[in-house]
Amino acid sequence: MTDAPAPESTHRVPAGLGQSLPVSVELAAALRQALSALPERPRRIAVAFSGGADSAMLAVHAAAVAAPLGIGVALFHVHHGLQAEADAWALQARALGGTLSLPLFEARVQVDQAAGKGMEAAARDARYAALARLAHEQGIGHVLLAHHRNDQAETVLLRLLRGTGLAGMAAMTPCSQRDGVTYLRPWLGQDRAAILRAADAVEAACGWRAVQDPSNADPRYTRAALRELLAPVLDARWPGWRGIVARHARHMAQAAEILDEVAREDYATLEPSPDGASFSLRAWRALSPARQAQVLRYWLEMNGARMPTDARMADLLRQLRGLHSLGHDRQVRVEQAGHVIRCHRGRVWVEPRP
Repeated sequence: MTDAPAPESTHRVPAGLGQSLPVSVELAAALRQALSALPERPRRIAVAFSGGADSAMLAVHAAAVAAPLGIGVALFHVHHGLQAEADAWALQARALGGTLSLPLFEARVQVDQAAGKGMEAAARDARYAALARLAHEQGIGHVLLAHHRNDQAETVLLRLLRGTGLAGMAAMTPCSQRDGVTYLRPWLGQDRAAILRAADAVEAACGWRAVQDPSNADPRYTRAALRELLAPVLDARWPGWRGIVARHARHMAQAAEILDEVAREDYATLEPSPDGASFSLRAWRALSPARQAQVLRYWLEMNGARMPTDARMADLLRQLRGLHSLGHDRQVRVEQAGHVIRCHRGRVWVEPRP
């Protein structure tokens, strides 16, 4: 016999017109912990708010949690214009903002479908660019994202199928930096079922209903295909697979952090130049092959260079290893996605391609 679960929605957040909205104790606690863990409490934060259930509940809970901490909350809505219902979604988002008495700021973007990235990646890049623009305009340095454990598990599987490395298998992090903005994901450990229960409770309380993006269930899109075609099979055979995969991501993040520490220590032994643009080939050759590759990735990332493919990295390693046996006066020049890697007089250099 098991104990009956305690009711989740026992707290309430004040809303407009004399209303109050139910708040999940579990979701609120996770959000409060994320905000309290910040090294410095921000004056204001923003919620990336699409109008869907996940981001709507993050807005509701942010309104309840942030005020007692002395933090103001704004809502950022990005209008992609990709769906016929996009204008209606913006109106729905404004309605909840009004109910919560939270200011909503909207950015309209055009997704570049001809950039060769694919629709999903292009829309994601446009969304982050718009969020950064809104954050800078409003003087807000922290933006909350509503990614949850289900999203994390899907991300791990997608990256595994794409052949990503260890760092990629760590998937999404609770805190990340992009374009001068700190993004917080307080609900990575929360199952989406808890969020949907909270959304149902809010709808029962005030009648506000989350929007439904049809692309989320359209198997023509990669993530939706995983969600609609693969996830049901995994649910039937391994009901707890999302938690297991999300835990795997945490383990990968820890392993990647250890590797970064090793690479940082190895890099310090390479007689690096003051600006970090070059290091000693002789010192690099003293490392084991695996650590040569790891410190090279660390160095390239530190200099803002895009990571080479496995094939290009193998070729670069081969050239650098062979270069030592052929003599330091022999020069190498390798172009890598906007950067040039070269060797001259016993040092390996990286610089932006002219």
